Amino acid sequence: MKPLIIGTRGSPLALAQVEIIRGLLQNTNPSLPVETKIIKTSGDDFANHSLVAGGGKGLFTKEIEEQLLNGDIHVAVHSMKDLPTVLPDGLMIGAVPSREDAHDVFISKAFRSIPELPNGARVATSSIRRRAQLLARRPDLQIEEIRGNVETRLRKLAENDAIDVLILAAAGLRRLGLWKKFGNFHWQEIGFDMMIPAVGQGAIACEVRETDTDTHTALAGINDANTAACVIAERAFLRALGGGCQVPYAAHATVEGGQLHLAGATFTADGKVVRRVEIVGATTNPGDAGERAARQVLA
Repeated sequence: MKPLIIGTRGSPLALAQVEIIRGLLQNTNPSLPVETKIIKTSGDDFANHSLVAGGGKGLFTKEIEEQLLNGDIHVAVHSMKDLPTVLPDGLMIGAVPSREDAHDVFISKAFRSIPELPNGARVATSSIRRRAQLLARRPDLQIEEIRGNVETRLRKLAENDAIDVLILAAAGLRRLGLWKKFGNFHWQEIGFDMMIPAVGQGAIACEVRETDTDTHTALAGINDANTAACVIAERAFLRALGGGCQVPYAAHATVEGGQLHLAGATFTADGKVVRRVEIVGATTNPGDAGERAARQVLA
């Protein structure tokens, strides 16, 4: 049997996500050999610079997708929130495994929550989405840009007294085994009522060629229908608004009682204008819920 070749970035988080996919595939198809191919992307050169300045989230996927289209790999594994909402012709999302914790996380050496922060506290984040939502609640906060991988950012918090708080995604911390294990920090998940996650946050995308039926079959057993529906709704919301990483948009969907519940929002960068909507839709047509939410925001 020919091996299934997975293409990925070489970051610790990207490799951790590939191991999750490998484990799921071994559970559903133990005889299937799986290999990993590490591919350097343009986004890797912007690890210590602003992603917005670099040109957007497609920087993390372009080179991997090229090898997928050429047949050099069978599956491209990405963080879903890094994947542009419009894929290259001939490619599709072949599977979305069950989602990890989608919350953002408050981490601080001295403080326990956002409401507890003193006036003018310094909060480090690389996300304009987080910046906008923080300033919407607390316009007095000083938002500082921070770059580097997850462990690097945690180390900067530990070593830099000029940073009071760090905001990170829970999913990455959990997948890397760093949840509550780095430094003597206070940790608190931020509720969705205070901070809506990025589109696709906590989900892994398995991107494949549309015509590669063998790979579709291999991935079928690791797809989680509810997670896939939620991600479709979130991405439809973002696509309908024409958004990407350069605009503070947020959306998060869940399935409850057989129905899809979507919260979506847009913000100005300073957090002074917030447009938030909540939609209930059918899991059988999740894209419709996302598009309806976008129309309400635009209206």
